[in-house]
Amino acid sequence: MPVRTSVTVPLRFPDGYATTAQVFTFTGLADGKEHLALRLGKPGRVPLVRPHSECLTGDVFGSERCDCGPQLREAVERINDAGGYLLYLRQEGRGIGLYAKLDAYALQDQGLDTYAANRALGHADDERDYTAAAQMLADLGVTTADLLTNNPDKSDQMRSCGVDVRRVLPTRVYATAANVRYLQAKASETRHTLTLPIAG
Repeated sequence: MPVRTSVTVPLRFPDGYATTAQVFTFTGLADGKEHLALRLGKPGRVPLVRPHSECLTGDVFGSERCDCGPQLREAVERINDAGGYLLYLRQEGRGIGLYAKLDAYALQDQGLDTYAANRALGHADDERDYTAAAQMLADLGVTTADLLTNNPDKSDQMRSCGVDVRRVLPTRVYATAANVRYLQAKASETRHTLTLPIAG
C-alpha cells in the first residue's frame, strides 16, 4: 500500500489563520525521501495542487531572501478554499540541500545571482525532480489537477510524469528589498511568471 500513514493535523500560522489538514506519508517513492501530502478542504474531481519545495529558512524562520514562506501560507488557504493537496517536497535549495543553499547565499552576497551561485558550487540551476510528486498524486487517486505555481518547470515535469494538468494558476508576488534580485533572476532565467521591477 503506497500510502503508509494518514493522520489529522490542526494547522495554525503566525497571522492566526487556522485549518485542519489530513497528512499522508508514503512508501516506495521514487527518490526515497520523506515527502508529505496535505489534503486541505474537500477535493473535487480536479483538485488544486501546490508542489511546494521545503525551505527551512523561509518556511520556518521567515527569511525574506526568498518568497517561500508567504507562498506556503497563501497556498494553504487557497487550497483549503478550493479543495486539494499541498505536496510538501523535501527539496531544499532547489534540490542542492540546506548547507549548499547557505553557501550559495554567501556567493550571492558577493554579487552572484541565485543561479550563478549554484553553478559556482558545481550544481545545476535547479536539481529538483517531480517524479515523486506525480507518484504521490497517483497514490492518492489524482489523475487531473490544477497546479498552483509560478514555475513552468513544475507543470512541464508533472505533465511528463503523467499528470493531466488542466490549468496552471500563479501565486501572488512577494517582492521585498531583500529578495527582488532573486525573484528577478527567476523571472529572467527560468521563465517564472512574475511581474517585477528591474533589479538594481
